[in-house]
Amino acid sequence: MESPDMMEPMLIAAGSRHRSELTDLAVELAASAAGLRRSLPEEISTALAGLVRVMNCYYSNLIEDHNTHPVDIERALKNDCSSDPEKRNLQLEAKAHVEVQRWIDAGSLSGRAATREGVCEIHRRFCELLPKELRYAKDPDTGKRFGITPGELRDRDVRVGHHVAISPGAVQGS
Repeated sequence: MESPDMMEPMLIAAGSRHRSELTDLAVELAASAAGLRRSLPEEISTALAGLVRVMNCYYSNLIEDHNTHPVDIERALKNDCSSDPEKRNLQLEAKAHVEVQRWIDAGSLSGRAATREGVCEIHRRFCELLPKELRYAKDPDTGKRFGITPGELRDRDVRVGHHVAISPGAVQGS
């Protein structure tokens, strides 16, 4: 059976000869980032946070073969969506992504981000903002579509674009 830590490739194995050096670099990066953030005027910090949310959304969605250009994401955030249904749905998905990230960044999870409850709440909020046409997943073996229930853990294998998720047993067991 898989372990939920398979979802966290950023962890460095305890026995890695690079662990100490990489840990030091991570601490240094975090300190530098905190210093930069403190040195920026609030208006610039807020604007940069918005740009980073759009950038993260763009690249995250590319993993799922959902190519929504940052300009189209910005348009969606201003409720200026395409008349093409497929493109509009992807814009609405991107808007949901950014809005939920903004909610998280505002501190709404208050220490619950890595808990089952927190993950389910993030999922519920995201899915509830999606158009109905995007509230499904495909079985990786059969290609059959099935509905997604907002805020609930899945009970079957899924593949989204090029991303094959860990098994539901590994998720349920966490």
